[in-house]
Amino acid sequence: MKKEQWEQEVKKSKNRDFKFETVSGEQIDILYTPEDTKVDYEKNLGHPGEYPFTRGVYPNMYRGRLWTMRQFSGFGTPEDTNNRYKYLLKRGQTGLSVAFDFPTLYGRDSDDPFVLGEVGKCGVAVDSLRDMEIIFDGIPLDKISTSMTINPPAAMLLAMYIVVGEKQGVSPDALTGTIQNDMLKEYEAQKTWIYPPEPSIRIITDILAYCSENVPKWNAISISGYHIREAGSTAIQELAFTLANGFAYVEAGIKAGVPVDKFAPRLSFFFNSHLDFFEEIAKYRAARRIWAREMKEKYGAKDKKSWLMRFHTQTAGCTLTAQQPENNIVRVAFQALSAVLGGTQSLHTNSMDETCALPTEKSVKIALRTQQVLAYETGVANTIDPLGGSYYVEALTDKMEQRAYEYFDKINKLGGVVKGIDIGFFQREIADSAYKYQKELQNKEKIMIGVNKFVEDEIDTMELLKISLEVEKHQVERLNQVKKERNNTKVRETLKELQRAAKDGDNLMPKILDCVRVYATLGEMCSTLKEEFGEYEEPIIF
Repeated sequence: MKKEQWEQEVKKSKNRDFKFETVSGEQIDILYTPEDTKVDYEKNLGHPGEYPFTRGVYPNMYRGRLWTMRQFSGFGTPEDTNNRYKYLLKRGQTGLSVAFDFPTLYGRDSDDPFVLGEVGKCGVAVDSLRDMEIIFDGIPLDKISTSMTINPPAAMLLAMYIVVGEKQGVSPDALTGTIQNDMLKEYEAQKTWIYPPEPSIRIITDILAYCSENVPKWNAISISGYHIREAGSTAIQELAFTLANGFAYVEAGIKAGVPVDKFAPRLSFFFNSHLDFFEEIAKYRAARRIWAREMKEKYGAKDKKSWLMRFHTQTAGCTLTAQQPENNIVRVAFQALSAVLGGTQSLHTNSMDETCALPTEKSVKIALRTQQVLAYETGVANTIDPLGGSYYVEALTDKMEQRAYEYFDKINKLGGVVKGIDIGFFQREIADSAYKYQKELQNKEKIMIGVNKFVEDEIDTMELLKISLEVEKHQVERLNQVKKERNNTKVRETLKELQRAAKDGDNLMPKILDCVRVYATLGEMCSTLKEEFGEYEEPIIF
């Protein structure tokens, strides 16, 4: 029976009263056949490890090495975070990921009156090299890779990590890891910033240039779609905006005089894994293909490593619910599965209590065990891209790619990413999508178990991690001790040199390293640059 005839028969059957579409609002056909995708295998798919890398960036993928199990963690004092890292490493975690508190994210010290009550609450407090030394005490930096989710003060935190490595006897060229260092998405979605876009990009290109020469195994930018998605975007917007930001960084690096093949191999990505299982898998596959094509054909990269999109994935915090929190374990397991089937290189699985607080030891262990069950018990790591060739997945991958290019055209017509930020394009697109999704939940057009369907009257109670007020007191005391013990004349001299470099256009990283080595604080360094670069004010957008 031909598809048209079959469809006529199907129309006689009654469907559920439900909107059959992806989370992004794309209509889903009832059936997909060879007619829905005209796959040119060599051009559009290729074998894993071969251009255009749709099926994976490495030839043997997880048969050679499992993804890195990298739980995002950090809270309270540096001692608290060091203990949590050792707890996770002892239980099989294979990489570290540092969560910083809001004062650190904004480049402010713990004794700044502006941050009163926030120290150590949403991550670990880092004021100086002393704190970084404690966080990584007893953790050999030549044997572990570390990701740091930090943006405006990324240069300072990277410098601290480099100096901690030096103190351990580990040279910079042996360090492996990532700083997020993605300011464009901050203006678009996450909203932690210090300086305006132009000087922020200058700092980023300084880091690119420095790392390409001195810290060659380090990923100098983790171009992040995660926070774009958490702010309310669709999967298609996450894909398009993230890649557009990535291309903007490539162009900035080239403009700064760094050869593309010198820095592009150390660019990495960070994606969200939401609840629409197949849409997420298609998103990752489309992302690899688009990146490879543009890097090769548009930007003229010759090194195969420049074409590879390597990415970390985190399950979607915005999908977790305070209602029936054990359901979050199930949500996270499916999201983790889609990330693995989509070919991620690194994975964080959220804990069931993260909608209410930072995770307890019990909940974070369950989250880590979720990855381990997936890796060792389910068989999904036995073969590469097992959904490749699925009529639905290939059609959806093609659709995601098409829609991404439509957004690229819009952004180019606006004058590029920075211009789009200036006029509020990205902010408005994300806000509109978030509003639409929320209305669909309220109208029960989309279902969230325990929230708008299968609701229970009983209130679930969990043991939550609470950050004591003593954390702030302890952190301020240590900061004062550091300021008392250090050579303050040296601190003033290095800060003055940092300001001079900012003014003269010199690469900032060597000067920041000098500041870090004499225990200048994060707030002092950021304030010094703020005097030269100014402070960003977001435009009012209606």
